[in-house]
Amino acid sequence: MSDEPVLKRSKWGTNRYYYNPRHPVGLALIVVTLLFVGTMMILMTNRAGPFEPAPAPTHTPWTPAPYEHPRPSLSSSATPWPPVPSATAPAGP
Repeated sequence: MSDEPVLKRSKWGTNRYYYNPRHPVGLALIVVTLLFVGTMMILMTNRAGPFEPAPAPTHTPWTPAPYEHPRPSLSSSATPWPPVPSATAPAGP
């Protein structure tokens, strides 16, 4: 192995590191990274693999039947509670 480190500190004044192409492991990491990114770009362009769109549904979605129960009618029949006198009706017996 060479005396070169796998990662080297950037000389741009930041605390970032980069792969050292003079070290065999650093060079291998560069090649693997480029292959991975290239493969992902091709898959995104072709919409394949994890970027494949969801298949169209093969059946119609379930729709419930329309509400067909009749509403209760307002009738003048007796109710279980006493009638409330109106505010304009005269008070008293």
